[in-house]
Amino acid sequence: MTEANPRPEGTGTVADAVAGNWVDRYAPAPARPYLRLSRADRPIGTWLLLLPCWWGLLLAMLHDGQARWFDLWIFVACGLGAFLMRGAGCTWNDITDRHIDGSVARTASRPIPSGRVSVRGALVWLAVQALIAFAILLTFPPMAVALGILALAPVAVYPFAKRFTWWPQVFLGIAFNWGALLVWTAHTGRLEWPAVILYLAGIAWTLFYDTIYAHQDVEDDALIGVKSTARLFGDRSPIWLRRFLVATVALMTAAVILAAKGGDPIALLVALLGPWALGLHLVQQLARLDTNDTKGLLLLFRSNRNAGLLPLPFFAIALLL
Repeated sequence: MTEANPRPEGTGTVADAVAGNWVDRYAPAPARPYLRLSRADRPIGTWLLLLPCWWGLLLAMLHDGQARWFDLWIFVACGLGAFLMRGAGCTWNDITDRHIDGSVARTASRPIPSGRVSVRGALVWLAVQALIAFAILLTFPPMAVALGILALAPVAVYPFAKRFTWWPQVFLGIAFNWGALLVWTAHTGRLEWPAVILYLAGIAWTLFYDTIYAHQDVEDDALIGVKSTARLFGDRSPIWLRRFLVATVALMTAAVILAAKGGDPIALLVALLGPWALGLHLVQQLARLDTNDTKGLLLLFRSNRNAGLLPLPFFAIALLL
């Protein structure tokens, strides 16, 4: 299953990448296969890893009622770390899935199954990305560093989850939203309930968007025995997606209330608009959902970058009040 964009033969362009992306247009030719392996030509995953970090940072600042210069570095480090760790995670995923990816139309053009990157080369690239990310992590307080190291466990397990559970999206959510815990701790020096509840909201959001994403591959996944929530839910997916939507909004609302507790009530009301704006976007996605429209599913999945950005201005304004 591929996006309906024509792909020139022999260029190494990956089937589900955005046409005319910066890697295909501007990156040096020797670097392109490795950047494609890191999904640099498909930045939506970096955004989905980054946004819970920024949610956590702004809510931690709202909770403390203060911002420090170090928070600016946390903000920037989140962006760098999200790019690197998403790349490292995708590299690991493609190493472990190299035999499966070759059997799925949408993923057969990826660098490893297509033969453009060797497994040994991928392992070296994985180490380079992880080591740079670790160097950035070391600039954080000790407890945040410990949480960052602990995050490697769900990252390592995730590629295998679809082999033993119908809920691999839960494992993706555990890994992709870890930044909410890490960044809260980097700002405050401690892990608190608002961060944990925000983390759970992120997991519910991941279940929403990645179930939509997984519907692209249900036929191929059924043939090769790969499990997913999309296959598990089938025609009942809209019902489950509504449940994930409600859970996302409810949990983020609770996190905001706990984070802003005891502060300016107007700031609290403004911050509460964040989860509701996110929820409205998810409602609109549900209204456009057609599980038989592969191209539409990919567009809906990618639209979650905009959905995840929506809470940020409300959190930022609340912080300024």
